[in-house]
Amino acid sequence: MIFQLDTKEISFPDPSYAEDDGLLAVGGDLSAERLMLAYQHGIFPWFNAEDPICWYAPHQRFVLYPDQLKITKSMQQLIRNSPFTVSHNQAFEKVIKACAEIHRPDQHGTWISEEMQAAYIKLHNLGYAHSIEVWKDQELVGGLYGVQVNQVFCGESMFSKLANTSKLALIYLTQAFNFRLIDCQIESAHLRSLGAIFISQEEFRTALKTSDVQL
Repeated sequence: MIFQLDTKEISFPDPSYAEDDGLLAVGGDLSAERLMLAYQHGIFPWFNAEDPICWYAPHQRFVLYPDQLKITKSMQQLIRNSPFTVSHNQAFEKVIKACAEIHRPDQHGTWISEEMQAAYIKLHNLGYAHSIEVWKDQELVGGLYGVQVNQVFCGESMFSKLANTSKLALIYLTQAFNFRLIDCQIESAHLRSLGAIFISQEEFRTALKTSDVQL
C-alpha cells in the first residue's frame, strides 16, 4: 500500500509498510521539518521533476562502513601525490548544482530539480546537510553532499569533473569524520566495488539512533 501524505500534517507511516521497491508514500512537501523527520526514520525523497514527491524506505539498505572502504593501490598513490585539495561545507550550493548538471550515461535529465536544490540548501543553512568539495587550482572538480543523522551520513549525490575526484571526496568523508556508516540509498556497481553492502531496514534504523558526530 502506498500512502498519500497530507501537506498540513508532518508525519510518515511506518517504513516497514514500504512496497517491494521501497516506495512508501507520495505527496507532502520538502520542508526542512518533513525532510529531517524522514531521514530520522530511514526515509528519503526521490522523484522526477514532473512527478509528485515520492518517499522511499528500502527494505534492504545499501550502505558503506567507513572501515570497509576499499582503496585501490592507484587511489592510494593518487592520495599521496594528489594535485587536489579537499574541503567540507565550503561550497554546498556549487556542489549540489554540479551534481544536478553532471551528465550520467544511464540517466536522462536529473532528479535534483530546482525545488530539491532549494530544499537541501535550506537544510545546509540549518546545519543538517553537508558537502565535501574537491578542488584543483581553485576550481571545483568533484564532490558530494548529503544529510547527517547522528552518526550516519545519508549520501545524496556525488560528481566528478576529473577522474577519481568523487572517490577522493568519499575517502575524505570516511576518514576525516567518525561516522558509523554511509548510506548509499540505491545500489550501484561503482559503490559496490568500493565496499558497499546491503543491510536490513531494521539494522539501518538502529544505526540512525546512535550518538552524533560533528561535521
